[in-house]
Formats: sequence, C-alpha cells, structure tokens
Amino acid sequence: MDKNTEKDNNLLLDGHLLAQMAQGGAALLRTNADEVNKLNVFPVPDGDTGDNMRMTIESGIAAIENIDSDDLAEVMKTLSHGMLLGARGNSGVILSQFFAGMAKGLASYEKANAAVIGESLQMGVKQAYKSVMTPTEGTILTVARESVEYAVARLNEKSTIRSLFADLVKEMYASLERTPELLKQLKEAGVVDSGGAGLLYIMDGFNKVLNGEEIKAEPPKQEEKKALIDLSSFNADSEMTYGYCTELLLQLQNSKVDAEEFDNSVITDFLCSIGDSVVSFKTGTIVKIHVHTLTPEKVLAFCRQYGEFLTVKIENMSVQHNESIEKKEEPAQVPAEHKAYAMVAVASGEGIKNTFLEFGVDAIVEGGQTQNPSTNDFLDAFARINADHIFVFPNNGNILMAANQAASIYTDATVHVIESKTLGDGYVAISSFDPEATDADTLAANLREAMANVTTGLISPSIRDAELNGVQIHNGDFIGFVGKQMLVSCPTKAEAAHALADKMLENGEKFMLTVFCGKDATEEDRKDLEAYLTEQHSDIEIYFSEGGQDVYPFIYVAE
Repeated sequence: MDKNTEKDNNLLLDGHLLAQMAQGGAALLRTNADEVNKLNVFPVPDGDTGDNMRMTIESGIAAIENIDSDDLAEVMKTLSHGMLLGARGNSGVILSQFFAGMAKGLASYEKANAAVIGESLQMGVKQAYKSVMTPTEGTILTVARESVEYAVARLNEKSTIRSLFADLVKEMYASLERTPELLKQLKEAGVVDSGGAGLLYIMDGFNKVLNGEEIKAEPPKQEEKKALIDLSSFNADSEMTYGYCTELLLQLQNSKVDAEEFDNSVITDFLCSIGDSVVSFKTGTIVKIHVHTLTPEKVLAFCRQYGEFLTVKIENMSVQHNESIEKKEEPAQVPAEHKAYAMVAVASGEGIKNTFLEFGVDAIVEGGQTQNPSTNDFLDAFARINADHIFVFPNNGNILMAANQAASIYTDATVHVIESKTLGDGYVAISSFDPEATDADTLAANLREAMANVTTGLISPSIRDAELNGVQIHNGDFIGFVGKQMLVSCPTKAEAAHALADKMLENGEKFMLTVFCGKDATEEDRKDLEAYLTEQHSDIEIYFSEGGQDVYPFIYVAE
C-alpha cells in the first residue's frame, strides 16, 4: 500500500476539513450561480435559484468564519444554523434542511468516517423530504435521495471519505440528467432541475476540496452597497447624541446556563432598560440582539454572562446620522402598544409596499421574485412587532417555505402563514383582514377563503425560445401566464397585455380587474391598455395602480 492510499484510508472528517469543504462548495456554486439561474422553466428574466442557494450556503460560511474548531459536530451545527437563518427560496430552504439533517447525524462526533457520514447524508435526505408538504420527484429532493442511496449502497470496509463523495457526485450528476424524465415541465422547457444543479455544484465543490483541488472563484457578492462613512462628521468636539447601534449573535454556553432552556426575556428586559429599538430573539441556543444604546459596553458585559459572541457590530449613530449617503434604516423600535393581531407582508415596488401599508400591514419584508427574503428577514420582522398573533403573507410560492421555517423558529408570538402564492392572493386577503376578529384561527380561515377566487396574471419579456402549454414562444416576445400555465406570446407588450386580459376574463366569472403597473410600463403603455380594457370589457370594474415592480410591466389581479 503506498503512502497516499494509506493516508486516504485513514482520513477522517473533522471540523477544519468540513469548513474547507463547505467553503469550496460555496465557491463553486458562486462561480456557476448564473448558470443555475438560467435553468428556469419559464423563459422570463426572474430565475433566482442559483442566487438563493448561494446566499443560503454563504450564510452558513459566515457563521463558521470565526470558529477555529476541530470538532466536527460543533462546526456542522454552526454551519447548519447559519444556513437555516439565511435560507432563501424553496431550494434554499430544502438545502438548509438537508444540512440540518446531516448536523443531527453528526451531533455526537468530533470526527467521522465514511460510514458515519453516509448515515448523516441519509438523515439529511429524510429531513429535506419532511420539509416539503408535497414532495415532487424530479427536483433537488430526487437528486439528493438518489445520489445518497447510490453512494451509501456502495460503502464497504474499504470505503473512504473520498470514495464516498466520489460516488455521491457521480450519481448526483446522473440523477440531475434524469430529472426531465420525471418532471414534465422540465422536459417541455428543455432544462434540468435548477435546485438539483445547485446541490451538485455544492457537493462537487466538497469533493474537489477533499481531493486537494483548488477552487478559484470570485469573492462573495455584496448584497448591499455599503455607504461610505464620513468620519469627519464626528470629531474631537462632537457630543455623543444618538448612541451606538449594537448588534450581536450570542452563542449560549452550557458552562454558564442551560442553553436549551434559557429564558431570553432576561436579555430583552435588560436591553429595554438601557436602550431602545430593541430586537432580541432566541433560535435554538443562539440569541440575536439589536439595540440602540449609549452604553454598548454594558450590553457586551451583560450578555457574556450567558455565552460567547459569534459576531459583534457596534456603529456610532452620530456618524451615521451625519452621512449624506442614504443608508438602509435600522429595525424600527418595538412598539409599546400591544396588539392582538398584526400583519407581515412580502412586497417589492414602492407602490405595492405603500398599498399594503395603507391596508394596515405592520411590517414589510422587502422581496419578491428575483430577490427572495431569507428566514432571518422574517424573524427580524416578527421581532419588531408586539402582538399575540402575526399573520404572514409571502405573496410568492418560492417564499412560502422560508416564511414557514421562520414561523417554526419564532416563539414570542403565534405565527400564521397565509399561503399567498401571488401578489393577487396577498392583495385580496390583506384587504379583507379584520383586526376586530375574536378568534385567530377563524380569521386565518377567512383570509384563505378570500384568496380562493383570485386569479393573478403576469406579463413579462421572454429571454429564450420555448414551447409551453402549446404556446410557441420566441426570444424577445412578451408572454402572459397565470401560475404555471402559459397563455399567450405576442411580439409586443401591448398585444400581450390585451391577449392575457381577454384570456383571464373570457368566462365571465370575474367582475373586477386591478392592474399593477411596473417600472417597465410607460404612460403610453398604460393609456393604451386602459383604453382597450374600457372598450372590450366594459362590464368589468377596472382599477390601475402604480406598483413600481421589477420584471413584470403589468400584473393583473382578477376577482
């Protein structure tokens, strides 16, 4: 036996190696994220699976950056927790659940051999399937399951970590290529499953690092452009007026408290006594903290009684206040007035957000198609609300799982996720919200009933040739669709807008049509459409609203 073979056979997965493999997986996906985005069933410029999965795993990477541990269980748990909080889109949530299952399988191991890793991969598959209400084959779930089954079936006394991952990646590629045979929509569109492709890139990155390959990739994308700080705005003669924006991730330590049973109200009450704009909530054994205070050193000293810091950020708000560059607002102060019911809605486009706020929505989670919010974004929104019951409107089918994941984590209120899969669903449900209702479950049922007869249609430019639902599409056409059903494809925006309205209103069951105009709808476009609808559908109540949304020039909500 040569030295390389001996080393290979004796190799165990530890915390340091796992961290390196995870970084390699994230890097390889980052390099190929745009390719994954393009694996979109509909030929519209809204593919975001690659970015969602990239941001999900990069949230895990950020969580382990400050951990210098050889303990596999510790690193895996931290990586998984970071991914759970950062999970975006359905594929990102499934990915985070896959890793959460693996973390459970490795929970008692400082190091692990191929057999143990195989068992943890099987637990990852089981948890990923459990996270989906109705699992669909031909997706990331199938790619994970088939590849793990293949790799585990080939394990024997001579198996190594390298042979396990080699088998895993080999079958993952083959499984991905088979996805169009399992899912009609993929075959019709001529693509493989995007979530499965994202998982393949991640695991291929794991495998390459394991085999000593260097993965060259662009640095992680900056999701927000940071404002330049004008340090001269706070000088030797300035007075501290606004205090410090203080943010922490605190890992509770069993050597100091019972981490699982710790009552976070102890920290929340203290923060409220020394500052304002308090956000404090516990997920597992990690506490997320945000407070505006003149004495951040007291926050650090108090919190360290219970654990150690994963991240710390302290910013002088007097400097921020004097910046001329617009900066994203800090989380709003927790309202003093308690409410029985509150609403959280996902929205993009200034017009749509303002409409929801006028309807009484308490917190907007920024996002929608192409910019799916994370589990943590929902948790932040929940923490800013002082209510017994929080009703959440994701308004996009690809955001529903992140909302549900956040609801399962949050404990300071009862969270009801209303399964609004489109803007129209949310628009109608939110407008029918009754804050005086006496029973939360009845209110939730009424909201779901309000959505039952709503149809949402979208107009978008096409980015490739395709044939879907019998509709022939040419690159550059404007297409109109409802849900996953393609209805029209026309050479011009106006023709597509006319044709989609005709299709949606043809059976005579609708009495009202609301048209949300996006950034790409000109005043001329709007006038043309208004004139057409008034003439051709005079029996329908027509309302136009400035939505300001990206991607879709027009969104129709028919009731």
